Amino acid sequence: MTRPGGVAPWAGRPLPDPLDLGVVRAALAGLGPPRAPELVLPDSRQAAVLAPVFEEDGEARLIFTRRTTTLPSHQGEVSFPGGKAMAGEPPRSAALRESHEEIGLDPATVEVIAELDHLTTVASRFVLAPFVGVLPGRPAVTPNPHEVDAVLDVSLRDLGRPGAFREERWDVAALANRPVYFFDLPGGEDVVWGATARILHHLLTVVLTGNTGPPPSAL
Repeated sequence: MTRPGGVAPWAGRPLPDPLDLGVVRAALAGLGPPRAPELVLPDSRQAAVLAPVFEEDGEARLIFTRRTTTLPSHQGEVSFPGGKAMAGEPPRSAALRESHEEIGLDPATVEVIAELDHLTTVASRFVLAPFVGVLPGRPAVTPNPHEVDAVLDVSLRDLGRPGAFREERWDVAALANRPVYFFDLPGGEDVVWGATARILHHLLTVVLTGNTGPPPSAL
């Protein structure tokens, strides 16, 4: 069962101008340690993703991937590069390694500036650690054709514009009335939702409002 949800925390606020890396750095500099998810399912595995951000023409831009339709799960979805951590591997290392494997992003070019709140995914049973990494400029990427159909980049301004975000309320298994977020990307072809949208919602809340938002919930 789904119901309409609320508006974005940044709705009605003027966007910073410019919305550049300086704004992103300043907002994330004040973050404390990442909060743990309110629910961790039995047998959950550790995973990590990287939210790569770079500046072009004075605007901060985030990199996403569109997953191939041949993967065993989340086919065709838009996500941040990342994946499951290997045994004993720190989440930050996993995020950088997976980003290199998926899109050829050189870890030496990534300056990790923040670790966002961790979250739980119910269907795949992951505890997900998101990291924000600054790049020196638009990267040369090489998508792994077995995992990535396309590499996308979108400005934070477009992600924060009116109409880009919507919220629905879902009853997910034993989790009633959970907020589920959606971001319509420019062009109308791609939609960010699920765990990626939760991470993006947290990031934009911090950058565009200065608040950290509510504790992370499961999805």
